[in-house]
Amino acid sequence: MNDLAPLLTPEGRALLDEVRDTDPAHELAVATRLRRDHPAELVSAALGQARLRQRAVAKFGAEDAARMFFTPNGVEQSTRRSVAAYRAERLRAAGVRSVADLCCGIGGDAIALARAGIRVLAVDRDPQTAAAARANAEALGLAGLIEVSEADVTEVDTSGYDAVFVDPARRSSKRGRIFDPEAYSPPLSWAVRAALKAPRAAALKIAPGIPHEAVPAEAEAEWISDGGDVKEAVLWFGTAPGTVRATLLPGPCTLVSRGLPDPEVRPVGRYLYEPDGAVIRSHLVAEVAEPLDGGLIDPTIAYVTSDALRETRFATAYEITDVLPFNVKKLKALLREREVGVLTVKKRGSAVEPEELRRKALPKPHGTASVTVFLTRVAGAPTMLLGHPVR
Repeated sequence: MNDLAPLLTPEGRALLDEVRDTDPAHELAVATRLRRDHPAELVSAALGQARLRQRAVAKFGAEDAARMFFTPNGVEQSTRRSVAAYRAERLRAAGVRSVADLCCGIGGDAIALARAGIRVLAVDRDPQTAAAARANAEALGLAGLIEVSEADVTEVDTSGYDAVFVDPARRSSKRGRIFDPEAYSPPLSWAVRAALKAPRAAALKIAPGIPHEAVPAEAEAEWISDGGDVKEAVLWFGTAPGTVRATLLPGPCTLVSRGLPDPEVRPVGRYLYEPDGAVIRSHLVAEVAEPLDGGLIDPTIAYVTSDALRETRFATAYEITDVLPFNVKKLKALLREREVGVLTVKKRGSAVEPEELRRKALPKPHGTASVTVFLTRVAGAPTMLLGHPVR
């Protein structure tokens, strides 16, 4: 789909409504029928948009996704609604009333900002992407707060806005995912300069794998997970320079660094705590371990062990029943003996693939019992920890 314009006409909108719930398996039959009364290109564009809207439900929810317009890259790279709403609320709480949203994509963040009552200049240099952002602002009734501009973000004057939000492109059509922040488009160094010019605050969305040493001294660094999945990292300016935090959604529930030393290494206790990915990325495992009276099972592995069972939002607790040297045959026999039918395999610090172990250790279910196996290292030795989640 190279042009949204035909889909924005009365005929295009009516066709979008008609194909809204089309099952991909029935697309050919639907397309054949619709082409009797509509141009083939319009039918293809409508069916393609329907597919994108179906994919977008996971990020935007069914109600918004059914009204919005997407590009393939827009669905893939846009911010999840819950994360965008959290970030917009932080900016609103900081007194921000206007934001220059640079590299706005299809407008996911601009929508969240506008819904927080913030006036937005949304900028993207790609004509198709900017058109989608404009159409989305109109479709969701937010055109009064969102101005969309098709331009190179490096040439935009942001001086009239309280804050700047930059979401640089971190993928390339030739190289795929980009890991070097200076290879972002625009580069991180440019984004930082733009952020430092903002009168009140700024936020830069970056990949969660960014090295901590690449975080500018003027920035606060925040890693965000949603439903246990790490979604992004954000560099905040005008907030608390040098602060490191992990935020879990829904919630939000935030953990802030206190500069604690690494926890001591100790033998595996009764409970194993698996920290949330945002905690691990932000290097805040020590802040999780301290109130649990916990230590590490290995100096290089982010599993916390303790004999105490204590509630925490920042880690999932498992009761450990067995600590065994890695041995597939021994594990297979144990699973058969305990009539295990459901096997969950997790790994950290192991080269063994979970699916491979599951296939070898439990080729056939032996009953209804369930077990979680952790493939990891304990004091440097390959180890299997068997247990179950604490409810």
